[in-house]
Amino acid sequence: MLLLLSLTWIMSLVEPLFAIAGREVSGRDLILLVGGLFLLAKSTMEMHHSLEGHTESQSTKAVTSFLSVVTQIAVLDIVFSLDSVITAVGLADEIVIMIIAIVIAVAVMMVFAESLSAFIERHPTIKMLALSFLLLIGMSLMAEGLHFHIDKAYIYFAMAFSVFVELLNIRMRAGQPVQLHRNTPGGEGRVS
Repeated sequence: MLLLLSLTWIMSLVEPLFAIAGREVSGRDLILLVGGLFLLAKSTMEMHHSLEGHTESQSTKAVTSFLSVVTQIAVLDIVFSLDSVITAVGLADEIVIMIIAIVIAVAVMMVFAESLSAFIERHPTIKMLALSFLLLIGMSLMAEGLHFHIDKAYIYFAMAFSVFVELLNIRMRAGQPVQLHRNTPGGEGRVS
């Protein structure tokens, strides 16, 4: 919540900081551009990892210490929090709606984490769809940072339509799930 409130405060910084090619750039524009790039990069890397698989040789595995593990968990927690906050900013204009959305998302994840994980495991195309949504939101944030306004209703409609189509696909594929690459104990990705 504090990250969201601080980011929202930064988003109110509309005074021009500098100009590039005759366009004024504010703190808000920079946050939107960097946030959009972050979502694009993170989503693309996750898609690549899921589709191409990740190979890791025995020689590159590092011995991890307790401090190293704790540090990695803390960094991942911050990155995922930032990801959620940037997504909320990309989807809503009102701070109250952003806070309610994040609280509801956290509550749903706490209650349904296992069942959602199992559902996504059975239907990995849902994960790809969610990552595609992050790409869409990232592009929307970048467009906003470049002063091109995209009505959020178009984004909501595209997402709702995509979910509807995917639910039809899941129903049609009943008993024949799609499977993505997985990491095997030997470190080689394979398609199941």
